[in-house]
Amino acid sequence: MLQGAPFLKARVTAKEPNDSRDATEEGVASSYRKAGPYIDASWQLAGATGLGTLAGWWLDKKLGTGPWLLVGGAILGIGLGFYLFFKILMNLDKARK
Repeated sequence: MLQGAPFLKARVTAKEPNDSRDATEEGVASSYRKAGPYIDASWQLAGATGLGTLAGWWLDKKLGTGPWLLVGGAILGIGLGFYLFFKILMNLDKARK
């Protein structure tokens, strides 16, 4: 029955456990753990900028002041975002030493 299908035999024998795959998966997981704080810092920067801009846009629509609160909110969000970004990076540097 298997004489006509030699490829089936090859596929069955190729499914052996592979230890190098586990090592690769552990390396990827370790890389993600190491990159986590940096990813978090970048989300802090993007989130603060976005929330500041959104708050300024909402206040402009509510008060009818034109683009000035939008610009002010964006600048405030960018400033707060960079402050949080560098605060996280400085704490990482201190923890590493």
